[in-house]
Amino acid sequence: MAMLRAATIESDGRANLHQGALGIGLDLATGKTIRAVHHGSPLTIHPDSKVPLIGVQIPDWEEILHIASICQVMTGLGYLGVDLMIDETLGPIMIEVNARPGLAIQMANGVGLMRRLEPVVDQHLKNPHASPEEKVEFSTRSCRTVAMAS
Repeated sequence: MAMLRAATIESDGRANLHQGALGIGLDLATGKTIRAVHHGSPLTIHPDSKVPLIGVQIPDWEEILHIASICQVMTGLGYLGVDLMIDETLGPIMIEVNARPGLAIQMANGVGLMRRLEPVVDQHLKNPHASPEEKVEFSTRSCRTVAMAS
């Protein structure tokens, strides 16, 4: 699963959800925004800028997925959060890896984490030494399958 956090006036320019920032769910297969929440309630327009929040393409999406997958392989963690930012010149940059990421990503995406993790665990048991590229390919394909089943 993937989520973008967006600051608001209420959050004082910070991207912390508990301070009033927005959680914006991302389609793992495409990198487009699919759902947004503010204090747990869905919304489609940014409360301050009035910019639409749904259907926005995140730039360099393939590279972002690759970076996150490499972080997973390097750490060996089964579940982790990878915080990235997109620099105007350098593109995606990993800023930290969290061994215990927050679970608000479920609200932002409108789907429970277990539903997304079960196929990943099954795949890991079949291919425990998958490359980062194989993991990205599986995850994006699996995400499409879960979305179609909804």
